[in-house]
Amino acid sequence: MNPDASRPLTPCVKICVIDEESGLCIGCGRSVEEIALWRDLDDDDRRAVMKKLPDRLATARAGSQRLARTAREAQLRTEGKWR
Repeated sequence: MNPDASRPLTPCVKICVIDEESGLCIGCGRSVEEIALWRDLDDDDRRAVMKKLPDRLATARAGSQRLARTAREAQLRTEGKWR
């Protein structure tokens, strides 16, 4: 049995902050609507959303210095490296 089989399929990285400018979570790149609907989506629909997230986050971060800074700060805080 696959030990990850019981884990829910999610892109969440525990950096849950919605950027006001883009409307996206700075950690995973999902919209508020996608986050709200996530538990009702089947794995195929989740994979379809997750496939879009890397490009979506890269585009949002490139267009917003604030989003890029906030995402980096949140990552450092999660890793315990923020001073």
